[in-house]
Amino acid sequence: MTSFTSRFLTANGIRIHYWREGSGAPLLLLHGWPEFCRVWRKCIPDLARDFDVIAPDLRGFGDSDKPARGPSAEAGADVHAADMLGLLDGLGLARAGIVAHDVGAFVAQTLARQHPERLSGLFFFNCPYPGIGARWAAPAHLGEIWYQSFHRQAWAAALVGSSREACRLYFHHFLRHWAHDPHAFDADLDAWVDNFMKPGNLQGGFNWYISVHQARLAMIRGEVPASQRAPIALPTRVLWGESDPVLKSEWTDRLGEFFSDLVVSTVPEAGHFVHYEKPDLACREIRAFFARHAAGR
Repeated sequence: MTSFTSRFLTANGIRIHYWREGSGAPLLLLHGWPEFCRVWRKCIPDLARDFDVIAPDLRGFGDSDKPARGPSAEAGADVHAADMLGLLDGLGLARAGIVAHDVGAFVAQTLARQHPERLSGLFFFNCPYPGIGARWAAPAHLGEIWYQSFHRQAWAAALVGSSREACRLYFHHFLRHWAHDPHAFDADLDAWVDNFMKPGNLQGGFNWYISVHQARLAMIRGEVPASQRAPIALPTRVLWGESDPVLKSEWTDRLGEFFSDLVVSTVPEAGHFVHYEKPDLACREIRAFFARHAAGR
């Protein structure tokens, strides 16, 4: 169970929902898909002992606004980054550390390139980045990324949301298959179904995949946009679950080309959701990293 207070702030033209706990140097926790702010519930109490922890729902997710009610290509990393910059501004935070995963990692990288002065450091779990390249669509991997094409279909949200049981089957698949322990999310499965059955939440998440489709094709072709060729210079820590079938831990091999101040390690017996599957380890590593690179220090 969670006991965090829901808060709302209007930024970049939308109403953003977030949890905020603790005091100290600010940490912004950015979730991925199929997630929302609840995925951080095991980490927030621990981190809040030393940090001002802010865990928002990204645009289209959770209880944040869904400005596009239907399929939309207007929810890419630049838009999400502008939302998060607006959130920091609205909260009066000049700098923050970012802890990010999956979709949130794309958003954090965009923020780091556009506004490095606003960030004290980057901490990533299972981080998609341009160096994955053609491996993303290698023949042996196509069976893992089918959902990204499915989410682009105009009828996908209607199909998944056609009943509570359909929604449960869909998200249970990902939470079970992507975690090292297939039962890791059993206690939260109903909360996930409740969340994604809320009006607009399925399409809100699927719009990410519509929005980044061209960028995904470019990455598969091995193309790196000019804006992403220079490595990010901010201090960066990457912790990657070794059992993740969709973002493979061996893909850490080219991270050094895109982050110049980098420490990388992998986590045995953890899959896609290290922050949820191994919260004690995750918090210990986050705390150690930002003790050295906290905002304002």
